[in-house]
Amino acid sequence: MPTDAHSRPTGDAPEPLYDLNVATPTHAERARTLVSRISTGTLCTLAAEPEGFPYGSFVTVAFDNGHPVFLVSTMAEHTRNLQRDSRASLLVAETGSADPLANGRVTLLGSCTRVEGDGGSARAAFLETHPNAAYYVDFGDFGFWRLKVESIRYIGGYGRMSWVEAADWQAAEPDPLAEAASDIITHMNDDHADAAVLYCRAFSKATEISAATMTGVDRYGFEMSAETAEGPRPVRLMFPQPVGTSDEVRTALVTMLKMARITLEAKT
Repeated sequence: MPTDAHSRPTGDAPEPLYDLNVATPTHAERARTLVSRISTGTLCTLAAEPEGFPYGSFVTVAFDNGHPVFLVSTMAEHTRNLQRDSRASLLVAETGSADPLANGRVTLLGSCTRVEGDGGSARAAFLETHPNAAYYVDFGDFGFWRLKVESIRYIGGYGRMSWVEAADWQAAEPDPLAEAASDIITHMNDDHADAAVLYCRAFSKATEISAATMTGVDRYGFEMSAETAEGPRPVRLMFPQPVGTSDEVRTALVTMLKMARITLEAKT
């Protein structure tokens, strides 16, 4: 299972309270998950006039086998730029955090060229994401363009960033819990806060804690913020096996809770 080396503490960071070898989404998986949930971005092309300056445009986007696809007009400035120089990049960014720099974002770089014919798979992918585009998709001045991803920069907020290899980007898949994660976290924190404490005490070094809250969940495991005497500390635990649905998460958490109780009883 993958581990995220970029999550490891460095410098004067305190000793982690959990096993750093626990399965964790790779940056490629995190990046693919992020873009799978966002359908707009900033397309940067090289301006024809003033020549060579980066030109940013707000665009709607979909993804076709990991490559961004756009439906754009020949009258758009960015289309004219691409007709002259195909080099481009796309920035896709999350919103929501009170601190904008704590949000995740992905920058994709490559060559952006027009898709021949009726658009093929690019057309299907775009219309699935943007069904309202159906009314102008066949206008004569519109066409599909695909950015062939060659380089990827992932930033997951403070302290989590790297360049992702194009091969890793292509091989990665979005996390199947991405859409359900928020509801799972809310449910666990509202109705099962006591279970989070037991998970920490049984399966990590966070044995002397007053409370814990779930902060993240993915196919491999979940993350918590544990309240210690020194303040909140992160804890990550792994599911017995990867999961793909809310029901599978529920089953895994119930199993882990039973195991936690048995483990803690054995220690007393």
